[in-house]
Amino acid sequence: MVLSLLFKPKALVAVVRLMREAKRLGVEIDELPPEVVAAHVLPRTHPERYGLVPDAEVTTAPPIEDLALAAVKDDVRAGNWENAADLVASTSGDWDRRQRVVQALADLAAKNDAWMSAWHATRPGDPHWVVVHAMSLVALAWDIRGSAPSSQTTRPQFEGFHRVLAEAREVTAVAAAVLPDDPTPWNTQLALARGLQVSHDEFREIWDELVARDPLHHNGHQQALQYWCRKWHGSDEMALEFAVAAAARSPKFLALPLRAAYESGSPQMWRVPSVVGAVDSLLARLEDEGSGTSSVRDDRGYAAFGLIQLGRFEEAVGQFRALGALADAGPWDCFEEPRITFLSLRGIAVRGAAKGKRGRAAAW
Repeated sequence: MVLSLLFKPKALVAVVRLMREAKRLGVEIDELPPEVVAAHVLPRTHPERYGLVPDAEVTTAPPIEDLALAAVKDDVRAGNWENAADLVASTSGDWDRRQRVVQALADLAAKNDAWMSAWHATRPGDPHWVVVHAMSLVALAWDIRGSAPSSQTTRPQFEGFHRVLAEAREVTAVAAAVLPDDPTPWNTQLALARGLQVSHDEFREIWDELVARDPLHHNGHQQALQYWCRKWHGSDEMALEFAVAAAARSPKFLALPLRAAYESGSPQMWRVPSVVGAVDSLLARLEDEGSGTSSVRDDRGYAAFGLIQLGRFEEAVGQFRALGALADAGPWDCFEEPRITFLSLRGIAVRGAAKGKRGRAAAW
């Protein structure tokens, strides 16, 4: 974050101040805590004047939306698996919630699977165990690989990554066989597809199996969008085509074209008519939705980001106003410092809205 400021002439004053602060603390400039950097580089916009919460109140800590899942996660951390097993079984039919529950437990199992071993030993024929185990292997594979670019990933990391993914593929096939109506194993296959570099035809076969079981699977659509992105196995055009088709099928997916534009990394993509249309349709849908769930906050975050790209700053401020103090969703969670990114972009929106009002006043 600090080094990037060196290429922005207007930010050089902030860089000088940061250098002085680093010298005072006896550290290198890139070792300064994010909050110290933010204090010097974030725009001072007096957010309260715009009905926004103060900077200090903004947090990336999500509120607890699923009390049962939160309690089960605490049980698992304590080594108790029974309530986790029962919760997974209870989600059958509520596929979006099942995905969230299985993913949360799989992430925990990737870090410590002793409780999973106890579950399997006591209930060796439990099909829900296989579903969680399959997804936990995917999580473990990505933990082994790490998030660094390929050029910074070691050969042992890649070997471990592909070895565990191959095992996950076998386990996922078992999960799909023992629970034939469950879309969750097929969604796990979608996640595997990127790492295993499956062909477009094979991916479409997996996709058809998923949507045959749940045509509106929320996470499945996000997984598929990632596959069709240029950075994985598609292109900007393929990702946008997929997203626009999904948005046409259901208002639930109106944010997907915005995600496709974001993933492209191209400012021009935001001005494509289908993306602008999706922004407007999403805003209309969000009018009555508040910000009570992470998925809605995710949609609002992408709406705010897109509105900034389009220069529609007042509308972007409205989305930040609805988000309040919560910076726990996308697209902020794609950045190394989500909170700082949220505050920085919120500041840009506020400054843009203020300039727009001054401009209209001058014209009047």
